[in-house]
Amino acid sequence: LKTRPTDASVADFLALQADARRADCEVVVRMMEAATGERAEMWGTAIVGFGRYAYVNSTKQRNEWPLVGFSPRKHDLTLYLMAGFDGYDALLATLGKHKTGKSCLYLKKLADVDQQVLRALIERSVEAMAAQRIRG
Repeated sequence: LKTRPTDASVADFLALQADARRADCEVVVRMMEAATGERAEMWGTAIVGFGRYAYVNSTKQRNEWPLVGFSPRKHDLTLYLMAGFDGYDALLATLGKHKTGKSCLYLKKLADVDQQVLRALIERSVEAMAAQRIRG
């Protein structure tokens, strides 16, 4: 796994973002810190992660990944909600404009979504992953 925690500064990384995207990222940082009780840390060069959990991949290798995280990508603000979205249909229906992948939530901007619903999605994902969590 190439993406691992680094000593890079989250604040410096966020400072590189355009003003509107940086403001959205700062809101997401506060939501994810509140949900996990963990401080933000850089994973690789472009992912801001919170907390950690361990998993074993298909080759039986143990890896770590953030409980939740995000990355301000070129076209979307990508949130990594590792529990996925099964059972969250009602919340997603009221979230607002978004797309999903297996465990990725893609947003153009926070103004497009209900932030209370987003906070609930983040909190539920963290709760679902808590059993697999390890301290970093």
